[in-house]
Order: sequence, then C-alpha cells, then structure tokens
Amino acid sequence: ITTKDIIKRIRHPNATKDRKGRLRVGAAIGVKEGEKGRADAVVAAGVDVLVLDIAHGHSTNAIKMIRHLKKEYPNVPLIAGNVATSDGTLALIDVGADAIKVGVGGGSICITRIVTGFGVPQITAIMDSYEIAHKHNIPIIADGGIRTSGDMTKALAAGAHTVMIGSLFAGTRESPGRIIQKKGRRYKVTRGMASLGATMSRTDTKQEEQDWNSVVPEGVEAMVPYRGSINDLLTQLVGGLRSGLSYAGATTIAELHENAEFMEMSPAGLTESKPHDVELM
Repeated sequence: ITTKDIIKRIRHPNATKDRKGRLRVGAAIGVKEGEKGRADAVVAAGVDVLVLDIAHGHSTNAIKMIRHLKKEYPNVPLIAGNVATSDGTLALIDVGADAIKVGVGGGSICITRIVTGFGVPQITAIMDSYEIAHKHNIPIIADGGIRTSGDMTKALAAGAHTVMIGSLFAGTRESPGRIIQKKGRRYKVTRGMASLGATMSRTDTKQEEQDWNSVVPEGVEAMVPYRGSINDLLTQLVGGLRSGLSYAGATTIAELHENAEFMEMSPAGLTESKPHDVELM
C-alpha cells in the first residue's frame, strides 16, 4: 500500500474494486468474427466482466457469440443485450448470459424506433423481461431513458437491478470531449454509437463519399449542458433514489420490486407533478 493508494481510498471510498484493489473493468464485445480476438485480449488482461453489446441482442449472431464466450471463458461473467421482450430475455439466458441488458430505442440520442419502427417503451420492456429473468435468478440492467433520479427509481421498481446512464453523464467534467460555448452557455457533445459520425469514425476514412449514402443512422449527435463534476451529480441521483426507496417502504432493491405499484397517469397528473403556478427563479 502506498500513500497514493490511501489518498485514492479517502477521495473515492465507494469505488468498485477487485480483491487486488484494482478498479473493476468491463469490456464490450461485438458479434463479428474479429471480436473473438478482442475477447481473448481483454480476458488475458484481467477484465472483470464481458459485455456483449449490440443494438439487437435477440439475434442469431448474438446467440452464437454468447455460446462461444461462455465456452471459452466460463468463469468470466457475461452481460448480454440489448433486448426488449421476454422472448429475447429468455433466448439469452438459455445460452448462458449472466445478466441481461434491456432497452431498445429509449436512449436520448437513439432514433431506432423512428428509423426502424421497432422498439418497446422502456418500463414495459423492463417489466416483461423481469418476469422471465426473475424465474432464472438473472439480474436486469435498464439501458436507456434515464433523465432523473425518479427515472432510476421507476426503472428499478419495474424489475431492473441496475441502470445504465449515458447522456446524463455525458455533460460532466470527467466525460470525454471538449467543453464548447454556445450563446453564453457551456455544453459537451455526445453522440449515439449508431450515429453517422460515430459510424464514420469506426470505418476506413478512405471510403468514397458516395459510400456514406448507404448508411442509415439510428442515432444522432447532440449537445448536452455542462454539469460540472460527476461527484455532485451522483450525490443528487443517489439521494433521490434513496428517498424513492423510502416512499416504497423499501430498504433494498428486492424490496422495491415487491412493494412498488404502478398506475396510469393522465397529462394533468404529469403537469401537477412538476412545479406549477409559480415563476421559477
């Protein structure tokens, strides 16, 4: 143990570490043949979890890759997704997935539902997937649509064990990218991995311009407000989530699953849920 280790422990007491005191690390794996070599490399480097991360997880290619990964690395946890139905969840569980990532088209920079016509509202997707996953004792990760701590609470109440956050964190100081100024305000750029820009960055830049006419983006590039330190944001999110659990009479996520009750809300109900009849300062 060094002085640097002690300082890090004091500054980051809640950091997720392995038995050797190293930060836990996951690695995303695709379904193309070349991804098998990537999996070999990251496992050799000591990765803690593999994530089969594609837009349409309920597919033949995904199932084949899951089988391969679980055969080659049976002791490395594997998260697989994304799916949005109970059938998709069961298909991935049947071939060995240790956790399921749920969500198709719900991300703030995702346009899959508009472009393809496919997708499921996120709460419905979580609930349907939970019915199957719960029977097999498999956890669910809710991926997409998290804008507030209240969204976190609702996703967990619907059956998720974890939430995945993208754009909400994209505006923090710690996220990649430069801070830009627009009309006196500060922003950071975020982009969907299926956006045109992200697709071009992953492809041979020597391709002729007309080749890009055949690309159909399922994501966009956008600006998000600069939010400062992620520590301050996490404090607010965790505080809101803890308060949400208390309203459900729950002290654990499992109790939240049991205690939470959902109901339909009218537009009028949504209006009164926000500040109203006042002028915000």
